[in-house]
Amino acid sequence: MRIGFIGAGTVAQTISKHTLPLGHQVLLSNSRGPETLANVVRDLGAGAAAGTATQAADQEIVVLASTWANVKQALASVPNWRGKILVDTTNRFASFEPLLLGDISGPTSSEIVAGFAPGARVVKAFNSVPMAWISDFSPSKDRTTLFISGDDSDAKKKVYDWIEQMGFACVDLGSLSVGGRLQQVGGSLGGVRLNFVERLDLR
Repeated sequence: MRIGFIGAGTVAQTISKHTLPLGHQVLLSNSRGPETLANVVRDLGAGAAAGTATQAADQEIVVLASTWANVKQALASVPNWRGKILVDTTNRFASFEPLLLGDISGPTSSEIVAGFAPGARVVKAFNSVPMAWISDFSPSKDRTTLFISGDDSDAKKKVYDWIEQMGFACVDLGSLSVGGRLQQVGGSLGGVRLNFVERLDLR
């Protein structure tokens, strides 16, 4: 697959490092232009490239990996979201220094994202765990549980399969309004570390 990233920080780079060994391609973008990502792309290696946000949005799956403060501007840089699979990795933080959670009493963060990207098939994913928890890129890494939520079953299936292929255990929590609330920071599953252990039948 071809995966586009809007944002090129720790989240985008961590997901890319799990994705590239599978033979997929990634295209990273930021607000400062692709030329500023030369070192990042070089370090990621074969299959990685830099481009604009519009080019990132032309890939099969688009990953929103910006900070919450930049979400609206980042999504507005793409003229047409209709039909695109948009993976929302963001959490609604009011600030990072000090770390303050934004208002989560109304619509979920991903419902807000969907409103900024009309027509996109939004899937909430990769937001419930710190990237440090999934920074082992070896074949023997822990099978950490990652949650997804969304309102489009076909989009969720594609993201589900991708996450499982990366070596994680994917759990579908349902819709953006219900599952998205559970997995967003401040929800009951936000920041919960679960590792999948396969049961062996020893009878």
